[in-house]
Amino acid sequence: MSFFKKIFSKEKKETLDKGLEKTKTSFFDKMSKAVAGKSKVDDDVLDNLEEVLVTSDVGVKTTLKVITRIEERVAKDKYVGTDELNRILREEIAGLLSETNTGNATEFEIPTANKPHVIMVVGVNGVGKTTTIGKLAYQFKKQGKKVVLGAADTFRAAAIDQLQVWADRVDVPIVKQQMGSDPASVAFDALESGVKQDADVIIIDTAGRLHNKVNLMNELTKVKRVMQKVVGDAPHDVLLVLDGSTGQNAFEQAKQFTAATEVTSLAVTKLDGTAKGGVVIGISDQFQIPVKYIGVGEGIEDLQVFNKVEFVDSFFK
Repeated sequence: MSFFKKIFSKEKKETLDKGLEKTKTSFFDKMSKAVAGKSKVDDDVLDNLEEVLVTSDVGVKTTLKVITRIEERVAKDKYVGTDELNRILREEIAGLLSETNTGNATEFEIPTANKPHVIMVVGVNGVGKTTTIGKLAYQFKKQGKKVVLGAADTFRAAAIDQLQVWADRVDVPIVKQQMGSDPASVAFDALESGVKQDADVIIIDTAGRLHNKVNLMNELTKVKRVMQKVVGDAPHDVLLVLDGSTGQNAFEQAKQFTAATEVTSLAVTKLDGTAKGGVVIGISDQFQIPVKYIGVGEGIEDLQVFNKVEFVDSFFK
């Protein structure tokens, strides 16, 4: 059980526990029905467990991996009581996630090799993209980092206004142009401004449209190319924001965006308002892209780094 040694502070852990409450309640309600009247883990229990995991948005591929692992343990141990199932399930999910070399962070951090460190944020409208940028800016500023925001989602006036609200709230500079301006031009100005200000982090918001993947791909490619005129290896991180409350739809968005551009990390938001938090386990396992951040509440402190040990511990608490 050393895998589950506590890492987070008490306050951070309580926020995570509370944020996953709906997911946990829904999951264990289904679990208790799956094992009702059974004392031993048999084929029926495993079939029911498979259904529980799939309907908890863990995803079919990840569910099958977990079931196979439990089947192997049951075959080896000959008798496994249903009272042990929670512990075994917890260990197997933790083991599965430990095979991906991600989800180990405990604090918001950026590589020291790049200055400025440029983060390009992508995702469809309504997933909490701008809010995630604002909360990230807050966390980096709290560490004493100099942050600059770039409002390159120029297709909606509301997106520019919302980012301005966050810039004012966190008290960081923002670079913006009029609605309808060229997004690449805004990104160029933001990087130029950030370099002049000796910024540590520059976060660029981009438009969240998926209806035409080719246009999206071309636009994001152009934004990257133009940024590289200022900072040669930018962006250093392409962060895809997904709405965890959409469950399987989040998987679909991840597929679409990873096909359209090179995504290097993920943020899964709105986990506190949903019973679909299992989606983090599936996304973390299936996409060879690290889940870096999770949103577990509306407060400015409620964006957390994703730590798989703490996540699984809270999920099965």
